[in-house]
Amino acid sequence: MIGAHYDHIGAIAPENGDYIANGANDNASGTSTVLELARYFGTQKTNERSLIFALFSAEEKGLLGSKHLAKKLKEKDLDLYTMLNFEMVGVPLQNRDYLMYLTGYNLSNLASISNSYSEQNVAGFLPKAKEFNLFNRSDNAPFHEIYNVPSHTYSTFDFTNFDHYHQVGDEADEMDFDHMANIVNTLIPVMESIINSPEKEIKYN
Repeated sequence: MIGAHYDHIGAIAPENGDYIANGANDNASGTSTVLELARYFGTQKTNERSLIFALFSAEEKGLLGSKHLAKKLKEKDLDLYTMLNFEMVGVPLQNRDYLMYLTGYNLSNLASISNSYSEQNVAGFLPKAKEFNLFNRSDNAPFHEIYNVPSHTYSTFDFTNFDHYHQVGDEADEMDFDHMANIVNTLIPVMESIINSPEKEIKYN
């Protein structure tokens, strides 16, 4: 499963007459990444495993959409291998030696596998992600809890590189589209390799 949430917090206290938190980075950037990966695999059909591309609602209300889907799929005995989630990937990290960080970095071998297939540091460890318990605060968490399969979130928001978190300034013109395209293009061979591996190589430690 490749997923992201597409909702945001909606109307908030106004700033200069603007009261709508549009959520370009949080999380239209993630849903755009998922849609581009869906476009690629839907066109090229290079996947040996079946793929589910999921865009969740009500993440900001308590992961309600992803919890609902995880429960429904478990009830139907869907054999889920892994859940790869995207959250706030609209602006690049600064002064890091990796492209994105991975929540729950030490819980599985996904980072090392991602880096091996990309032949670069595509997935790194962000101490603040562990400090703020980000692993349990995005849509990967219900699949971890309900399925107990490797479920992680890729992100490039580190609390220092974007000033509009949950604010009205989270607008599309703040996004770095070259960076977002680079993420998709970098991840395509990573995703293909993970999807087409004959064994379920991503494992919890």
